[in-house]
Amino acid sequence: MASIRRPDKRPARERAGTVSGADDRETRQPPSDWVRRFAGLVPAGGPVLDLACGSGRHARLFLALGHPVTALDRDLSGLADIAGAGGLEAIAADLEAGRPWPLGERRFAGVVVVNYLHRPLFPAIVAAVAPGGVLIYETFAVGNERFGRPHNPDHLLRPDELIAAVAGHLDVIAYENLELSEPRPAMVQRIAAARPVAA
Repeated sequence: MASIRRPDKRPARERAGTVSGADDRETRQPPSDWVRRFAGLVPAGGPVLDLACGSGRHARLFLALGHPVTALDRDLSGLADIAGAGGLEAIAADLEAGRPWPLGERRFAGVVVVNYLHRPLFPAIVAAVAPGGVLIYETFAVGNERFGRPHNPDHLLRPDELIAAVAGHLDVIAYENLELSEPRPAMVQRIAAARPVAA
């Protein structure tokens, strides 16, 4: 008897095997090396958005660096231990439900996105970077299918896709599309880009 494959209706992050930070919550992963490398470019004391924050490993980093942080995810349970922390605003929102961008016109000195991809959000993510602010983005890229999840092309960045997403809006500081061996083998694409300060 042939099996019937039903469409997977879970959100992209869950289908990709990173359910709202479950991976970093369970293993207590440290912040991404890429995020740590460029965290110092975020203007001192400026507000930071940790988008699809999961367990908040990057929210915790920026709180420790003295930034107020808005942590946004559909599941905020990974932030339970820091829920009352000064400077933390936690917002529960399903970014893939077709609703309007939950942050309106708010702008941030730093916008951090790690291990999350939902292409319709690119314009809103880029627009959320304030003048003088920095976008730090890192997620899986084409080629990752050799290593496991995510392997669906819808969840993998194409070559130079992050460069195209910021073109005409942010100045690229650093960009990489490469194979990593730690913390596990993966193909990733990552960018650090800043919005020029208005003259």
